[in-house]
Amino acid sequence: MGRKGVCCCCAALRPRYKRLVDNIFPEDPKDGLVKADMEKLTFYAVSAPEKLDRIGAYLAERLSRDVVRHRYGYVLIAMEALDQLLMACHSQSIKPFVESFLHMVAKLLESGEPKLQVLGTNSFVKFANIEEDTPSYHRRYDFFVSRFSAMCHSCDHDPETQTEIRIAGIRGIQGVVRKTVNDELRATIWEPQHMDKIVPSLLFNMQKIEDIDSRIGPPSSPTGGEKEENPALLAENCFRELLGRATYGNMNNAVRPVFVHLDHHRLWDPNEFAVSCFKIIMYSIQAQYSHHVIQEILGHLDVRKRDSPRVRAGIIQVLLEAVAIAAKGSIGPTVLEVFNTLLKHLRISVDFELGDRRSSAGSATFSTNSKESDERIVQNAIIQTIGFFGSNLPDYQRSEIMMFIMGKVPVLGTTSQSLDTSHLGDLGTRRIQIMLLRSLLMVTSGYKATTITNALPPPFLDPLLSPSLMEDSELRQLVLEILHNLIDRHDNRAKLRGIRIIPDVSDLKIKRDKISRQDVSFMKKHGQQLYRHIYLGCKEEDNVQKNFELLFTSLALTTIELANEEVVIDLIRLAIALQDIAIINEDNLPMFNRCGVMALVAAYLNFLSQMIAVPAFCQHVSKVIETRSLEASYFLPETIFKDKCNLPKSLEKHEKNLFFLTNKIAESLGGSGYSVERLSVPYVPQVTALFPSGKKPYKCRHKSKDEDRLSRRKSIVDTVSIQVDILPGNNTDDKVDNTEEITFEALKKAIDNNGLEEQEKEKRRLVIEKFQKAPFEEIAAQCETKANLLHDRLAQILELTIRPPPSPSGTMTITAGHAHYQSVPVYEMKFPDLF
Repeated sequence: MGRKGVCCCCAALRPRYKRLVDNIFPEDPKDGLVKADMEKLTFYAVSAPEKLDRIGAYLAERLSRDVVRHRYGYVLIAMEALDQLLMACHSQSIKPFVESFLHMVAKLLESGEPKLQVLGTNSFVKFANIEEDTPSYHRRYDFFVSRFSAMCHSCDHDPETQTEIRIAGIRGIQGVVRKTVNDELRATIWEPQHMDKIVPSLLFNMQKIEDIDSRIGPPSSPTGGEKEENPALLAENCFRELLGRATYGNMNNAVRPVFVHLDHHRLWDPNEFAVSCFKIIMYSIQAQYSHHVIQEILGHLDVRKRDSPRVRAGIIQVLLEAVAIAAKGSIGPTVLEVFNTLLKHLRISVDFELGDRRSSAGSATFSTNSKESDERIVQNAIIQTIGFFGSNLPDYQRSEIMMFIMGKVPVLGTTSQSLDTSHLGDLGTRRIQIMLLRSLLMVTSGYKATTITNALPPPFLDPLLSPSLMEDSELRQLVLEILHNLIDRHDNRAKLRGIRIIPDVSDLKIKRDKISRQDVSFMKKHGQQLYRHIYLGCKEEDNVQKNFELLFTSLALTTIELANEEVVIDLIRLAIALQDIAIINEDNLPMFNRCGVMALVAAYLNFLSQMIAVPAFCQHVSKVIETRSLEASYFLPETIFKDKCNLPKSLEKHEKNLFFLTNKIAESLGGSGYSVERLSVPYVPQVTALFPSGKKPYKCRHKSKDEDRLSRRKSIVDTVSIQVDILPGNNTDDKVDNTEEITFEALKKAIDNNGLEEQEKEKRRLVIEKFQKAPFEEIAAQCETKANLLHDRLAQILELTIRPPPSPSGTMTITAGHAHYQSVPVYEMKFPDLF
């Protein structure tokens, strides 16, 4: 009798491969695989590879029979034999053998015995690590994906068994992923029906990580023992490996199931696990595919836009973390899409907040207040995301984003593509303005432009300095802080923090470079806009200490970064004009504001005098400050901005030695070579600097006499239709007689004059541009010298009505249409020879 009671005669008649297979099984399964007979079987399989399929089929038959009969010892021996044959044979004939092998693995996985499931998984993992010579295009792993995914969700009553099965399921999924990639069948594993099973199974096990913070960041390298024992660690590493193999075409299929899982398990609030997942995703995928993930997050945010504020805030925070990682690498084409989507959701959030407030008007409910605070969380998350994303972009992209955000700020009277806030009302518009400016402040932080023109181009500067953004104290503060970010190119702002009388400016170690020609040109064109914004900002009644501090910093930074001799004179004129605001008080400002303006002027002139280092000027400023400290300390910042400060009842009775005098300053600067002629011309803000059309389209809150007068003016330099040519050689004697006879020579002359007409148009365009952008004093000086030649022509074009002045000084008052030019010194034009 042979082994297992088989007759020797019958055994001799059986095929050799069956006899070899039977011989590897001992009579007692506890003895294990018969190694000598296993070596014979392996040699036979290698020598006759065409018999491999039959060997596999016979082994599968025996294994199936043993599984049904619960003879698990023989099952273990059969799987060990299969594993050894797989490792030894790599010929073409192994394909049919693999089918028998996979069939046996499937039998084990279908059994309800945990040990068999683990055994089948281990065999499959060994098979997955084998590199086959040629891919098998007909083989599919659908069953194994489903079965391994189900094992990942094992809920066995025994915790140890449950962990063992889950680990086996995760290792099985990892084997499927590796096998399909190696077999060049990656298209099958990336199909949505497979990803919808694999990804949630891995995330389900990853949720068991106790310390989430320790798992974020770049891939970690846990020890082999930790990976084998901890399902969470093993699932995370499998998830990283899966994402690392994803390509351009299947990235979305791998990411979308993550959103489904987070939605289904309500993991957006709190969102620690969601943030951890997407950090793993962003660090695992190839850098050039980062924008795919960002697009998916934006799309999901659009889908969940009607959800609770905390859910939306959780998604936005995930986007922030993803953007923070992606900004260090390749962003792709999603830069503007990110900002556009976030700004849209910012408007939606404000709409929800105001809608809840309107619906609860008249009823004090706690739930409504809670919703409003939750919406504020959403808005703050959006602002942080916008700011962080923008601040991490390269400078060339950041400048575009600055323009993009500024274009979205609702500014009345502009035609920019701003956010639609018509249905939000004044309160909603103000909320949008504040939040967009806060975003812009974060984007501009750390931005260093080579020239100020690059940092403050006209399409950006004009809406930023518009009166629409001067409606309240917070808006003005944000605008000034944005200007500081852009003007301060040498990080001097921190040294100037706080308004104070600086004893020695040299102790601050101010960093500065020689002003460039581009910066000089910028100040000639746009300096008046900056001066006007500071001037009008000082006249606001709701100014607090922070406003005065930011105004002081603005003046100081302008001096450091942009001031040449001409700008210094303009800044002194501006400071004297601010002093006049406080003394004359045409706007009926509170006493605190008047004293605050006086303190601002003192602090700035003290700084300016030390920066330009003119001894006589420094002496005058120091003398005034010393006198104030003795007689009127409320004119100094150290006193007026204290919590308790005794304010004077009026400023009219104060002596001149408490004020900075123009004649004293002019005398001190003139001796040092400064051109002080313009100091005698009082500063008046020019409306023309902001509105080239000659009209003021914005609804301003400034209603002082000075501002009302400015708003009614229609300056000559604003009138685009002016066709004035001040170049020599143009007078009325050059006109062609309209009655000239039409001849061939006349026509030829007319054709030749076409080129001259183009030159004339270009000259006129340059003149108009000069009238619009050049300082008014320069234009007035030019006009005065050529008044005799141009008077007749100006009268014809503008239809000016000229009245002789009542005084013998030769000052005239010009009336053009509805605009009236009063006798303001900066607008006075004298023509003594005309009357």
